[in-house]
Amino acid sequence: MGEQAVTGAGATPAPEQRPDAGGGASAGTTAGMAADGAPAAPADVSGAGMAADTAPAAPAGGAGAGPQQRSTDITTGPGGVMTDEVGVVTGELTLRTEYADGQVTLRVQYKDADEWYVVTGGKVALADPAGLDAVHTIAVALLNRPEG
Repeated sequence: MGEQAVTGAGATPAPEQRPDAGGGASAGTTAGMAADGAPAAPADVSGAGMAADTAPAAPAGGAGAGPQQRSTDITTGPGGVMTDEVGVVTGELTLRTEYADGQVTLRVQYKDADEWYVVTGGKVALADPAGLDAVHTIAVALLNRPEG
């Protein structure tokens, strides 16, 4: 993004809204400013899980919500997926990304089976549960290899 002039009434620079060194507005402004300098009303960004100019939405069930998880069916590549309990598993699997107590755990199971196995190296601290979707998306991208 290029440099932008930030002006107050009468097209003079507004002291509390001077651009910073990176070309953005200083801390006294928000991205939701209208042309007249008045803050814009918060905008609903349906489907994104948040509204513009507001804090991110709390996870379903409130801030103290219990474990959360995401699941996706995947097909492994030739090397399969290494697990802590049984070694390599291959073929059609279900990948589950779980968040509980500040930690993400990746688990796999043979599709429609009962037993779940922890993916080797698939545990990591995650301070904000809002990152669960991103972690799950990355795990699917790394482990799903339907074409080998």
